[in-house]
Amino acid sequence: MLTKIFPFLLWFKDYDGDKMKLDVVAGITVAMVLIPQSMAYAQLAGLPAYYGLYAAFLPPMVAALFGSSRQLATGPVAVVSLMSAASLEPLATAGSAQFIAYSIILAFTVGSFQLFLGVFRLGLVVNLLSHPVVNGFTNAAAIVIASSQFSKLFGVYVDKAGHHYQTIINVCKSAFHYTHFPTLGMGVLAIVIMVVLRRYNPRIPNVLVAVAVTTVLSYFTHFNNDTFVSVTQIKNPEVIEIINEFNHEIAEIEKLGSERAILNNEMKAAKEESKAHGGHFISNREIELNHQLSLLQAKIDHAKAKAHEKRETLRLIHFSVAKQGGDTPEFYVGPALPDNSETDGRKWRIKIGNKALNIESLKMIGGGAVVGDIPKGLKVGIPKAPDNTSYLAAFIQLLPYAVIISLLGFMEAIAIAKSMAAKTGQKLDPNQELIGQGLANIIGSFGQSYAVSGSFSRSAVNLQANAVTGVSSVVTSVMVALTLLFFTPLLYHLPQAVLASVIMMAVIGLINTKGFVHAWKAKRSDGIISVISFVCTLYFAPHLEEGIMVGVALTFFLFIYKHLRPKVALLSMSKDNTLKSAIKCGLKECDHIAVVRFDGALIFTNATYLEDKVLEYISEKPDLLHVLIESSGINDVDASGEDALSILIDTVRGSGREISFCGLKERVLDVITRTNLIQKIGEENIYPESGAALYHIHKAIHDKGDCVSCPLKTCKPLEDIAVS
Repeated sequence: MLTKIFPFLLWFKDYDGDKMKLDVVAGITVAMVLIPQSMAYAQLAGLPAYYGLYAAFLPPMVAALFGSSRQLATGPVAVVSLMSAASLEPLATAGSAQFIAYSIILAFTVGSFQLFLGVFRLGLVVNLLSHPVVNGFTNAAAIVIASSQFSKLFGVYVDKAGHHYQTIINVCKSAFHYTHFPTLGMGVLAIVIMVVLRRYNPRIPNVLVAVAVTTVLSYFTHFNNDTFVSVTQIKNPEVIEIINEFNHEIAEIEKLGSERAILNNEMKAAKEESKAHGGHFISNREIELNHQLSLLQAKIDHAKAKAHEKRETLRLIHFSVAKQGGDTPEFYVGPALPDNSETDGRKWRIKIGNKALNIESLKMIGGGAVVGDIPKGLKVGIPKAPDNTSYLAAFIQLLPYAVIISLLGFMEAIAIAKSMAAKTGQKLDPNQELIGQGLANIIGSFGQSYAVSGSFSRSAVNLQANAVTGVSSVVTSVMVALTLLFFTPLLYHLPQAVLASVIMMAVIGLINTKGFVHAWKAKRSDGIISVISFVCTLYFAPHLEEGIMVGVALTFFLFIYKHLRPKVALLSMSKDNTLKSAIKCGLKECDHIAVVRFDGALIFTNATYLEDKVLEYISEKPDLLHVLIESSGINDVDASGEDALSILIDTVRGSGREISFCGLKERVLDVITRTNLIQKIGEENIYPESGAALYHIHKAIHDKGDCVSCPLKTCKPLEDIAVS
């Protein structure tokens, strides 16, 4: 019982110093990959890079302690990071305090749902996401993730559009206008290092080497060269006017947003007052508030559009500075300087986001972007609720997104754990794994972590390093904690483009075009669903959940359709003495005996379908004397199905023909026995298998001399007939 609650106690059975040595080495090796990867994935999730380190601190250790897999490496992963960002994008601006608060509460919500599934042993719910849907989604997500890093790779900045493909088009336009080549060079160098080392020796931590080399290079070449200046140092009145107009629009958005918050509170109070008075209709006050809110939203949208226009204009402006600019350099638009002064060789740009610009301290970018300052220490405490929102309200608001992220994250984790268990021979419990993943997200949220899951690449590293138990994941967490406590200054000069390269290299493994071919070969409908899921996910990005919803809806529609119209085949004897589909195999049919096979559960969705098909065969065969229902494919019968069988028997016998059954499963026999349908059929008309049935039916009908060349007549004993 104790090991059920604390599964990690099983680690220490026959545990010795040699095994511990292997675990420690494996844990350190995984940490070398995890630290740079986690920072990259945090930015993919719309968070500052150092939040990836928070997500890499507690979750790996907790998931290992309470999960069932001893080699699964948990932490930030690409798909979950992207899903987290996509889910929260409508609620707050990426990177803002609100966004961070929502991200942490989303991790808690994801963990709560996973823990609920695990405790109540509902791990099978993950089967709601079929393989074709997941394959289509994963391939599309990999493309979205990789392309989302283009702006960092080229060193350009654009606003996000309504659709991801529109954003990428804007990035390409901006990159064509201006690409920061040192930034692109850093990214390409990192990719080259990772590819070469991966091919030369997979055991070398190629990500860590790429990060170390580029960080050192960034430091010594002064790759990052930002400076803060006053607006008076910009020697162009038109640019100053655009800055002031942008700040005015941002102030207007904030003012209108405050007014909207007040009106929303008034609307909430009006609805509660209406409920208190037993009102079933919208009150006049609610109508008035709705009108005011709509008007305010229109004004906010207009102000946002104008701010976007000014922001894009400022981003496209490049400045030049004199080589000897002194402490207060002057910035001129374009490459030319007055009096033909020599420039410092850099193109300077204004760093601009969604907040108003500080005209006394404008950030001017004269180089590539780096990670910058990372707060030292561990952040442990109760997650902060978003402004003007309670924990419960945020939890309920995020639950629909959390369900999708939970299922996707768990599917990824359990697939990895199963593949490793197949190699190690370890026993795996999916429900225990859900508990481990759930607790990792819940406890991780108290350490400022966003949603995490099992990582394929880091789990592979853990396995290659010969990790024996989850102690390796505990060591990984300790290494991350030491980094947060003592080594964060070393990451200051890490180029953002390198983190982008790390993400792009990591998601290449997610692309699996063979999955489409496999699904198509298995079943054409599955191949179509996989392709549709892929296209819809790409189109709806960054709202990835909509692509999944389309795939799931199509899967359920197909599932229901199959149950509405199950396969019903008319069988005949083939040359190899087996019963096969007469139409599919082009076999001659008997005029007097119809062998009908029904595949599937005979339930309310298809209860009358069998009767319709039998009547269709009777109308096509006027000389038909006997109908044999080959029932080995009927695996279940409900009340509607039983009633349909009763009507079918009456209909066939009412037409002067006989009906019998063979191969009835025990489960079906139990139903027709309890309902006394077996008495109507007659026990003499129920046969254990098709051979015995055909022997007696054939003898009764064909011994009269009719149909001498009957295809159901065989030279072999009829008891040996097989059904295929």
